[in-house]
Amino acid sequence: MSSQPAVHAANLHGLDYRTEARRLGPPPAPITDVHTHINGTKAVEIYRRAADLFGVQQVYSMTHLEHVEVTREVFGPRLRYIAVPQWGATDRRKAFTTDWLDRIERYAEIGCRICKFWAAPRSRDIGIELGEPDLFALDGPHRREAMRVARRCGMMFMTHVADPDTWFAGKYANAKRYGTKLDQYRPLERVLDEFGDVPWIAAHMGGYPEDLDFLDALLARHENLHLDTSATKWMIREISRQPRQRIVEFLTRWQGRVLFGSDIVTTDEHLKPTASAMGMGHLAADEDEAFDLYASRYYALRLMWESDHHGPSPIADPDLAMAEPERYDANASPMLDGKKLPRDLLTSLYHDAAANLLDAWHTS
Repeated sequence: MSSQPAVHAANLHGLDYRTEARRLGPPPAPITDVHTHINGTKAVEIYRRAADLFGVQQVYSMTHLEHVEVTREVFGPRLRYIAVPQWGATDRRKAFTTDWLDRIERYAEIGCRICKFWAAPRSRDIGIELGEPDLFALDGPHRREAMRVARRCGMMFMTHVADPDTWFAGKYANAKRYGTKLDQYRPLERVLDEFGDVPWIAAHMGGYPEDLDFLDALLARHENLHLDTSATKWMIREISRQPRQRIVEFLTRWQGRVLFGSDIVTTDEHLKPTASAMGMGHLAADEDEAFDLYASRYYALRLMWESDHHGPSPIADPDLAMAEPERYDANASPMLDGKKLPRDLLTSLYHDAAANLLDAWHTS
């Protein structure tokens, strides 16, 4: 690896993330990252170095079944798996219906105890393309059958139901096609009730970090619901905008039901010098940029949760340009406003909430 960090989308300030990790020091508790996508071969080894540097001990990953063996060789028991469909299958309709049921059982055979049900608004595009617009509806027949299989296999559920407000103002502006943001939660609430005996994790702060009052009400209505804090760029942008007192109040009220996540994606495509890492294209082009890509997420999240730092995020956030193209370009970044959480909240967020929910479920 080179000695002088390059400036690119995951390192706008030319930081040495190894030095920054030493400055942060160890976290107040070993971190469990409940939301990643760890795949590839060499990329997995690079990711492990970043995780080690920032105190990440346990990782839950939406790893393809075909990559389980190689990831286990690198991580061993530190890596646990989240069941996902075979997104790259030739017959995509079968991959999301009948083949998915078999795949859930195959994940269960390797000890997987979480099943992911992705229902982002853009899933409707795939459904329309396959001739079944509601194919990914959380309360639809295919999903409910998969939930029954997953529950029988001893799995809890993870879901992604909504995307940033910026997306609803832009790419989801056609409400007749995608629905409003609030529309995304009606199917979720139905299945939360129907599968009330199963813990749920709603990814990306339940898809609504912009509105903590909404999340307060959602969590109050559904005792089986938990949130994770994954999607680093989104969290940095929206959590930073919230007053510290409101964040502390929210995490205090729901202590034990909010789990740390990053949404880091690893792939050997990040090691290929096929495109610039700047902007909205290829995220990394070699080993150095791949390391920065993975390390930057842990650095920025820890800086936000642990410190009182106030300054531009080191990670480019194209959502700014999506929302205000006249003001931002694709390499602009939002302000990162540190919340300096009390130690008990950090310990819960980083470790205890996941340990109490996932460790017990994983060994049951």
